[in-house]
Amino acid sequence: MKVKLFDSMRRRLIAAASLAAATPLSRAQMRIDVTGVGATQLPIVIGGFGGDGRAPIDVAAVVRSDLFRSGAFRILEAAQPITETTSIDFASLQARGAETVLGGSVARLADGRYDVRYRLHDVVRQNVLASESLLAQEADLRLVGHRIADSIYEKLTGEKGIFSTRIAFVTLQGTRYRLNVSDWDGENQQTMLNSPEPIISPKWAPDGSRLAYVSFEAKKPVVYVHELATGQRQAVANFRGSNSAPAWAPDGKRLAVALTLEGLSQIYMIGADGSNQRRLTSSNAIDTEPHFSPDGRFIYFTSDRGGTPQIYRMTADGSDATRVTFGSPYNVSPRVSPDGRLLAFVTRRDNRFLIALKDLSVASSEETLLTAGGRDESPSFAPNGRWIMYATQIGGRDTLMATTVDGRVRQRLTSNNDIREPAWGPYLS
Repeated sequence: MKVKLFDSMRRRLIAAASLAAATPLSRAQMRIDVTGVGATQLPIVIGGFGGDGRAPIDVAAVVRSDLFRSGAFRILEAAQPITETTSIDFASLQARGAETVLGGSVARLADGRYDVRYRLHDVVRQNVLASESLLAQEADLRLVGHRIADSIYEKLTGEKGIFSTRIAFVTLQGTRYRLNVSDWDGENQQTMLNSPEPIISPKWAPDGSRLAYVSFEAKKPVVYVHELATGQRQAVANFRGSNSAPAWAPDGKRLAVALTLEGLSQIYMIGADGSNQRRLTSSNAIDTEPHFSPDGRFIYFTSDRGGTPQIYRMTADGSDATRVTFGSPYNVSPRVSPDGRLLAFVTRRDNRFLIALKDLSVASSEETLLTAGGRDESPSFAPNGRWIMYATQIGGRDTLMATTVDGRVRQRLTSNNDIREPAWGPYLS
């Protein structure tokens, strides 16, 4: 069994940011409702983990919830707790249709840390697929559960899990806007910025240590970069006119932004500290919403240079702009999947705003509608490219939705506050 010390970079970043920013925490937790299942569901038995009962978090329940919400697993309950040393009755589990079984334990050590152990068995072959021991502080137990779910998901599907990732989003409660960061499931929610003025367009730095966003607290749109570990932030684009739509370059050292320095909105490149401003587009139209390709070679952006808003692609130096979308007179907000294959964007069809997908690896790819809400916006890919989160409006309330890219599984994230402007964070090392 592999043993390692669990170093929670995420918890340290958020805890430090909360102290440094000195803003109230957002206590409203989100509820997740799941509909649909994946093309294939893997039956797995997950029993409650054994232990001494002193752990404040049910780690097995976190794992169970993550795998269920993915739509890729059919969870079979165990009649009693299963530890990593339990003798498994493989015949009876196989009779129930189980293919794998997870057991584990959570024990509090003398120094206050917890030793979390798990073992994943193949029911058919009756062998061990994964086994690990994690040492964690009490505050990290939920994250340990997410990490275990990630490990199981990758082992059994071949794809990286996203359960230990974070999301950023903006809530509106009364007249207060809050920029929040939470686990992917809405738990461990923390407020990074609390303002009476709108906050829009949060974007994660590639290493997950910073957020860029637009705040109107100066009574105009200004782009800030916010260090999560310290709570310190800097206005990196506060030029004359409008400063908007920040997008991180893959190197984390530069931002593409939309500025109205010389009239209409155009796209500029700046350093992550606001230095070395350089204009990239020079059109007689509105150019905005830049988004880098994962390899940094290209920038996708929205422009009405052809008469209506469409998505274009140019090289990162601003040359060779070519139109990408054609299926509607209105296509905006480009986002490229982490593998560079899919383009997600907002399209207008019959006066309804929907999220669409286009396969960039196929030259003549059609644009496929992924959603049907009618008020859908702000798509954001999960770091494994398997999910897209977006904002929508249901029953007059702003809320978040997440869907697999094949549209089979959907999650609705609701709160007692309006929720908007989602951004799915990267994997943390």
